[in-house]
Amino acid sequence: MSKPLEAAKSATSSTTKQVLTKPASENSPTAGKFLHHPYTKTALPFINGGLAGMAATTAIQPIDMVKVRLQLAGEGSKASARPSPLQVTRDIIAQGKVGDLYTGLSAGLLRQAVYTTARLGFFDTFMTAVKARAETNGQSIGFKERAAAGLTAGGLAAMVGNPADLALIRMQSDGLKPKDQRANYRSVINALSRIAKGEGVYALWAGASPTVVRAMALNFGQLAFFSEAKTQLKAKTQLSTTTQTLTASAIAGFFASFFSLPFDFVKTRLQKQSKGPDGKLPYGGMADCFRKVTKDEGILRFYRGFGTYYVRIAPHAMITLIVADWLGVLTK
Repeated sequence: MSKPLEAAKSATSSTTKQVLTKPASENSPTAGKFLHHPYTKTALPFINGGLAGMAATTAIQPIDMVKVRLQLAGEGSKASARPSPLQVTRDIIAQGKVGDLYTGLSAGLLRQAVYTTARLGFFDTFMTAVKARAETNGQSIGFKERAAAGLTAGGLAAMVGNPADLALIRMQSDGLKPKDQRANYRSVINALSRIAKGEGVYALWAGASPTVVRAMALNFGQLAFFSEAKTQLKAKTQLSTTTQTLTASAIAGFFASFFSLPFDFVKTRLQKQSKGPDGKLPYGGMADCFRKVTKDEGILRFYRGFGTYYVRIAPHAMITLIVADWLGVLTK
């Protein structure tokens, strides 16, 4: 290849990289004017958060499917066989096709469009307010402030996103029922409308209590520890920005998994349950589910599938936070 051609390719590659990593406002005055409009600036954290969450969900949906099936395996029995993630994956494929691992993707995307949009949007909004107040008072932001912002953002977002979360669990657990008892939901909209029609609108918020607590625990672990870890890595290491983000995401993913898995387990059980022949539900609520599972299946059952859960949470956290960071740079 001739030197002029190599130089041209290098210049083009460099220019493309600069365009992709520079804020849009620097590439286009019109875009800059739009992005700096007060309404747009308010909405961007929510939009970026939703897009980041949807990208992450698309990547890890099969892992989430396996996680849900692991949590529902051996329900009500302490001595039940303990399936491995690989065995569950093989069973899902054997009963249908590889595409079945993506069952409930439409519900997962809707959940992210609602839940993650609100979660990251609220967190960014809260942190901006906290930073402004801290700068006015000549103070610095600590772990306590980050944790409070993460807990509040997670709780508020979870209430808004519960119907989509419920639809996701129903769609993913439907394949466990005998064929003649399956609902065979066609999409998230079909699932939501049929649940509301058959069980009442209030049923869309089934499992809301553990969902909110799970979200608060998840956000406490994910957002607070991510923010804190990134701050510490930046101050005490010479790692590149990308490595700092990946490392902080992995750390945040572990703590998010540890704090939230028991509540995620209970949420899955409550959202999957349906009335028996006697017209009663297996569990009367979050506390009743914790009590019955502890008694019938053992307390360690709440942490069944921790590895799978972490493999789901950590990459999801990494992809979400990295994409959110990248979108944040592009939309400055």
